[in-house]
Amino acid sequence: MPVEFGWGVLSGPAAGQPHKWLEDIDAAMPHLKPYMTSFWMNDHFMFGADPLFEAWTVLAVLAARYPHMKVGPMVLGQSYRNPAMLAKMAATLQILSQGNFIMGIGAGWKEDEYHAYDYEFPSTRVRMEQLEDTLEILIRMWTEPGQVTFQGKHYRVTGAYCEPKPDPAPPILVGGGGATTMLLAAKYAQVWNLSDSNIARYTQHLARLREQCEKAGRDPATLRLSWYGRVAVGRNEAEALRRGYGKFTHENAFVGTPEHIVEQMNEFVDVGCDFLMLEPLGIPDPDVLAMLSQEILPRVKG
Repeated sequence: MPVEFGWGVLSGPAAGQPHKWLEDIDAAMPHLKPYMTSFWMNDHFMFGADPLFEAWTVLAVLAARYPHMKVGPMVLGQSYRNPAMLAKMAATLQILSQGNFIMGIGAGWKEDEYHAYDYEFPSTRVRMEQLEDTLEILIRMWTEPGQVTFQGKHYRVTGAYCEPKPDPAPPILVGGGGATTMLLAAKYAQVWNLSDSNIARYTQHLARLREQCEKAGRDPATLRLSWYGRVAVGRNEAEALRRGYGKFTHENAFVGTPEHIVEQMNEFVDVGCDFLMLEPLGIPDPDVLAMLSQEILPRVKG
């Protein structure tokens, strides 16, 4: 399968410039349109006082503004939206976007965000159980005819309708590197994702993912592999590292010259990852866009 590229958009605008966020995407689109097939948006409400947009609203806007692109969250925190309502929201967006929605979902993790927005923050075990309930409810409400009733460990639906049904049902991406998360990906998802990982860590997780697929009775080859993270490119290593502003390095991002970044990406392709969701740092800087569109994306294997 050819390598597919997704575009991870920034979680919010620069302080005091709320409208520039969308203007920057518009400016970069002509350069990235030949390569990017989807938009991805983080699902968070706060990182300190940094300005952030709400993910679902952003996805709806982008789906309408760029109908040639698929859209997906990277990844929804399952705790933040009632599972039955989430199934209805996803069905609506899938239908109105002409089948361009991908349901990315995970267990949730950002405790300060839970408390600030008045969500309960249960144990990891409970959040994983809630995630499995949510996945069951999503799939049943999208695919079962008529009313749906399901009793999980934490969530239930009773005689719930989800009409009109999405056809096809949105593909599901489960993100995370824990054993239980990977088991849920093996049981329910079409795509598995690991974010902010170098190739060594990614390869280690692939071995564990295969074990979880075997436990679920699934052929690992049927579960698509993806990666999400940042790209900090420069004409030299120092420029690239500055663009990563000390937070994004070779340990958790693609960082370096165009040639070096192509080598890093191809390492992931070599282990079977054929879906790279990239959040380019520095756009719409013309030099960054030129390096991405002319020297990096066209040269990745596949």
